[in-house]
Amino acid sequence: MGVSTKHVLSQLPVLKGMGQAALASLVRRPASGIDPERGGWLEEEIPPRPAELVRDYVRHVGGDPAWYRGRLPAHMFPQWGFPLAARALAVLPYPLSRVVNAGCRIEQRAMLPANEPLRVRARIDRVDDDGHRALVTQVIETGTESAGMALVAEMRTFIPLEKREGKEKKARPTVPADAREIAFSRIPESAGLDFAKLTGDFNPIHWIAPYARAAGFRSCILHGFSTLARAVEALNRARLAGDPSRLQTIDVRFTRPLVLPARVGVYVDQNRGIWVGDAHGGGSYLEGHFEAEKGS
Repeated sequence: MGVSTKHVLSQLPVLKGMGQAALASLVRRPASGIDPERGGWLEEEIPPRPAELVRDYVRHVGGDPAWYRGRLPAHMFPQWGFPLAARALAVLPYPLSRVVNAGCRIEQRAMLPANEPLRVRARIDRVDDDGHRALVTQVIETGTESAGMALVAEMRTFIPLEKREGKEKKARPTVPADAREIAFSRIPESAGLDFAKLTGDFNPIHWIAPYARAAGFRSCILHGFSTLARAVEALNRARLAGDPSRLQTIDVRFTRPLVLPARVGVYVDQNRGIWVGDAHGGGSYLEGHFEAEKGS
């Protein structure tokens, strides 16, 4: 059963913020209140997230809403953080239409209460531009009055600038043979549109097949943050006894596009490495590392 379209109404502020950022990027007009040379913060306070939206989001990515009673999933931060992140990117001389999410690091200092307004702030941390591509790192912090700045996310984006002649092909990322499978799931073709309804990220490569093919993909591809959320919920179920507060940090790279529909597993090793991939020795779509409370 797909995600209800009623959740699109919850995304109107997200869509408005991202649309304004895209327009600012086109006319190269810096977003008010941020100096890209000094890394200033953009800040905003937003209402509590609708309880139904949080419940359906958790279910969609494979979690149990009972684990989050009165609390928000850390990996849901793009839903409220992307508009500020996009506005911060708009001050840079790069086209937002080319931005690709390359990975992120989430640090959970405490769990965010679900019934309080969220204090969100974002800034550009660093830019690595070699003329062929730009790697931009942003920091998005979220807090509430009672929890303080409980969640810190570092988001990394890749922006191609020009084609490089004779580019050397990199080795294809794979799932290690000694990693243990902790979850396996079938992800339907509709997962891209459903995740968009829940987060506001309506990039058409995730839900319009002809657009995705025109962009060079075989079909629609899953959001990287959906892949991450599914990996975290697999950890919650298999390693954290259904207690998401035990996860302290997770740092991942999105290594290649996950074409929909798909059948993938989540894998971990003894060093707390984590992968989402096809099979042992098969291609991986996400790889990284997590830290949790002792014994996890």
